Amino acid sequence: MDIRVGDRLKMKKAHPCGSSEWLVLRIGADFRLRCCGCGHEVMGARSKFERNVRAVLRDDAADA
Repeated sequence: MDIRVGDRLKMKKAHPCGSSEWLVLRIGADFRLRCCGCGHEVMGARSKFERNVRAVLRDDAADA
């Protein structure tokens, strides 16, 4: 799965604050994500997060 720093991930389940979108802060064997709703940061295994991703939301204009 092609995930880059700065991408927003739409997850299958919502965070307790109600938001289901997360901003990618760090990638590697582990991901560090920030909730777009409340700003809470979590770090966890890449395999766990990749299983729970519904969509990768990327601003393609920023890549050009």
